[in-house]
Amino acid sequence: MNAEAIVQKISSDIKDKIQEVSLAAPLRINVKVDREKLLAVLQYLKEQFGFTHLATISGVDLGESFEVIYHLASHLATVNVRILTPRSAPTIPSTVSIIPGAILYERELQDMFGLVVQNIPNPRPLLLADDWPAGEYPLRKDWHFNRPAEKIPGGK
Repeated sequence: MNAEAIVQKISSDIKDKIQEVSLAAPLRINVKVDREKLLAVLQYLKEQFGFTHLATISGVDLGESFEVIYHLASHLATVNVRILTPRSAPTIPSTVSIIPGAILYERELQDMFGLVVQNIPNPRPLLLADDWPAGEYPLRKDWHFNRPAEKIPGGK
């Protein structure tokens, strides 16, 4: 099965669960879904086409909302499943029940963007220091780094 056939099958099988599906490149498929339908779409892609490898999850700060992109790969193609979540309620469902390896990427999204991942098995911080200030998310566009005063041992 090639990428074009996958796009057609997605369009016919789960058209009620997706907003848009397109072939972005010969082996790259983009699928936009509502965040409420994310788990159903990921389960479908896993069962129908064997998309079990989650290469990464990307986050993008769009200002009023965040886009979260799940990059799934198989020998057939790469599928980018995109969802939006508003900045005012930045919640996404955990995908660990479908793809267990997603936990590291979900914890990273929590640390770096401040997204709330619902039902994540282990919500503790992954990348930031234990004493990192609450409410500070380094990959948000409105975050500003305040460099601490440099301390030089033995300096004046």
